[in-house]
Amino acid sequence: MRHDLLLFDLDGTLSDPLVGIGRSINYALSYLQYEPLEMAQLAVFIGPPLDETFHAITGEDSPTRIEAFVAKYRERYAEVGYSENVLYPDIPEVLAHLSESGIPMGVCTAKRQDFAEKILTMFGIRPYFHFVSGGDIGIKKWQQIESLIQQGAVSRKTVMIGDRSVDLTAAHRNNLQAAGVLWGYGSRTELESEEPRYLFHSPQDLHALL
Repeated sequence: MRHDLLLFDLDGTLSDPLVGIGRSINYALSYLQYEPLEMAQLAVFIGPPLDETFHAITGEDSPTRIEAFVAKYRERYAEVGYSENVLYPDIPEVLAHLSESGIPMGVCTAKRQDFAEKILTMFGIRPYFHFVSGGDIGIKKWQQIESLIQQGAVSRKTVMIGDRSVDLTAAHRNNLQAAGVLWGYGSRTELESEEPRYLFHSPQDLHALL
């Protein structure tokens, strides 16, 4: 077996979160007196941490203000936003096959862990993963992977699978191999610029990791 663990991103890789994230961002923006954005404008913010997202949208630098945006976002997301995720076609079948092959799998997401756990459980795919690593404000994905390595949950033979450049750079910074997926929110140009070991067009292509 060429890899000892498959480490998946969540948003844009296993599920499409645009509606829930987009509506929750707009909920926070409206509450704090900003104009809401069109859903198409919000797609670029699938992947990066929330503090970076609200800074990019509003230009706000105050940690207190950013925390206020994040708190309002999470208020709606916890109530209904998480349930507005849609699982990508073929993901359950592919995960089942990978699991049956004996290769361990985990999740590493910028999303807070409790939200990630709820989403994976909602879709019935949580049992496929040995662990779920969730992020939070001020934590970079490369730091999450670094911590997983220190804990012994991830090794240099692990491959990180994600749809945005942040996933691939986090892997490379920790000397892991990276796999980009083209059914999420990162463009081919964005992903190819990070020179991933693999670039997949559909979930079925993930079988090549066996």
